[in-house]
Amino acid sequence: MAFDLKDESQVKEFIDNLGIEYRFGCYKEKKPEVCHLLGDFLESIMKDYTKAGKIYKSNCEDYNFGRSCYKFGNYKLLGRGSQEVDCDVAYEYYRKACELGVSEACQNAGLMCLGNGTHTRSVKDHRKGLQLLEKGCDGNNPFCCYYIGGVYIPGIPEASIEKDMDKARRYSEKGCELGNIYACANVSQMYRRGDGVAKDEEKAEKYKKRALELQDELVKQQQTLTFQQGTKPI
Repeated sequence: MAFDLKDESQVKEFIDNLGIEYRFGCYKEKKPEVCHLLGDFLESIMKDYTKAGKIYKSNCEDYNFGRSCYKFGNYKLLGRGSQEVDCDVAYEYYRKACELGVSEACQNAGLMCLGNGTHTRSVKDHRKGLQLLEKGCDGNNPFCCYYIGGVYIPGIPEASIEKDMDKARRYSEKGCELGNIYACANVSQMYRRGDGVAKDEEKAEKYKKRALELQDELVKQQQTLTFQQGTKPI
């Protein structure tokens, strides 16, 4: 049956049917990917964050579904859906999601270990933080690659993590390849200054050019978003 999404009654029927389909797939067929969709449905369509949080939590714990672990970590971090804010519990769900291959969770868990930002673990663990970020970088998360590269430029003396410009270059190059503008800028400067690498103006220009391309893409995206938000029907 085709639904006319301009008809309010048909939209309601469509949403009701969607909810029934997701509940059947989750509770009866016990499909973790459908349970996650049910959580997303409750969160984004029904705005029932309490129920959505319960779905994400159980889907993580019962079925080891990484995306649900990540979402419940967000709920604990932000105190969403009747959840009390608990950074240490949020970290555990992020860590589990990271182990299950969710690179965004590796990023969050890694930063919480390093103690950077508003939301951190009660105990810092710099080496664990780097391990988590490395896993995120291995999963092609551009921010994780950029951040690790940035860590190795000065090192972390209090954690006995030494400056390592070779690692800084390698992680920064990968972050740039994945589209992180700051990683491109960092590696460009390394080659221009000969900081830990042989000076290479050609490579410095190559990464500078890539950074500028990414900057232009970002500006165009922002302009498009502004135009769409600001456009009014005549």
